[in-house]
Amino acid sequence: MDSWKALVRALARVWEALLDLLLPRSCPGCSGPAGGAAPLCRACRDALVRRPHRCAPRRGCPPVWAAGPYAGLHRRLLLAYKEGDDALAPVWGERLAAVCGASGLVGADTLLVPVPGRGPPHDPRAPVARVAAAACAERGGGAPLPLLRHRGRVRRQAGLGRRERLANRAGAFRCDPVPEWAAGRRAVVVDDVVTTGATLADAARALRAAGLRVAGAVVLAERLHTEGHDPLSPR
Repeated sequence: MDSWKALVRALARVWEALLDLLLPRSCPGCSGPAGGAAPLCRACRDALVRRPHRCAPRRGCPPVWAAGPYAGLHRRLLLAYKEGDDALAPVWGERLAAVCGASGLVGADTLLVPVPGRGPPHDPRAPVARVAAAACAERGGGAPLPLLRHRGRVRRQAGLGRRERLANRAGAFRCDPVPEWAAGRRAVVVDDVVTTGATLADAARALRAAGLRVAGAVVLAERLHTEGHDPLSPR
């Protein structure tokens, strides 16, 4: 069975390579030609690489660092990735690795704990989990530790005001039993976007309740919160 799965994956990679040759990829940042096998054109890739920044403090939220703002090019590329452009996973993994390095939150023995997606528990293909894994590879090894689970069904955060977001996320997560080798270690939460900080705050609460020391969080983008409705708004 494993050899059959490996063959299917290999054939899929060959098919994707043939499609890249026959149908040149367009850059999701500007819709121009991406150039070769690269997922982005040179101009968009250069524009994406900016100095990570510490996010504005949010009540109840641990310190958070972001790769950039949830606006402009960053927003377009993040939405493209979350909508299924898997080729952008290594790009965002590289950016998340830069955030880990610049923040000072992530050391050699720090656990990266991704916020779970809405699919199957601990799905390795969930967008945040994939970026966290790519960041670990970029940093030279290791793997994220998917400890967090949704406690039950919660409303989507899109369109909710600040108070509603905070209430919606209160008690939303629980933590799986921490492996013996990880007990008492420092942990950093990984997510795609921070808005009010409600998701990160509750994720940190669940990890602390399990005995981990939460140093902070790293995200791909910071969205300055407004009360207005944004149908594409993340957490």
